[in-house]
Amino acid sequence: MASFFTSLVRKAPQLINLTTPKLNTLSAVRTLSVTGALCSARIRQPAPAFEAMACIEDKFKKIKLSDYAGKYVLLMFYPLDFTFVCPTELIALEQMYDEFHKLDCEVIAISVDSHYTHLAWQNTPRDQGGLGKLRYPLLSDINKKIAKDYDVLLEDEGVALRGMFIIDAHGVLRVKQINDLQVGRSTDEALRLVGAIKAVEEFGEVCPANWKTGGKTIKPDPVGSKEYFTTVHK
Repeated sequence: MASFFTSLVRKAPQLINLTTPKLNTLSAVRTLSVTGALCSARIRQPAPAFEAMACIEDKFKKIKLSDYAGKYVLLMFYPLDFTFVCPTELIALEQMYDEFHKLDCEVIAISVDSHYTHLAWQNTPRDQGGLGKLRYPLLSDINKKIAKDYDVLLEDEGVALRGMFIIDAHGVLRVKQINDLQVGRSTDEALRLVGAIKAVEEFGEVCPANWKTGGKTIKPDPVGSKEYFTTVHK
């Protein structure tokens, strides 16, 4: 293992962006890790497979990613049960659950807690910091393997960052976003991204900034794209 990292450090100046020549070798390795050169979860690649126990509506069930073949999956990592930002995110997902289903997208939330703790949290009232009932599974990554595979595990703290991954109906990873622990995510943005990916596949066009469902898309060629630009920049 040591020889691998020694080799990587020697090669780092060749692998990083040549516009940043003053980076030292330690910074170079850190840059490679952040950009995905050392990560398993990579955009346009098959999403890392997983199988683990989940809590779904007061029941325990082992689920795996392949169970969702042919559907979109929104995979949401969060740090811990019984914390503060986490219930706001998971309740927001529950409140928009039907909207994700309209896009043929399944929601899975996941943390390093056990499925027993997930159950206890769902049985805690929302006005006491609990979740109440959820229609989507809370997955237990108690051995932290899935968080490692998706490159969101904080090794020193033993919890996952707020990673949001969108996997398409072919099992390919299309969106990867990671927040620090203190910052909650936008459920509206997650829904918008799922809709945008589906629109791209349906129409064979691309989505501009701030695109929303029903908005104009762009033909990805120099001539066709003018249909969009002449409309929005009159």
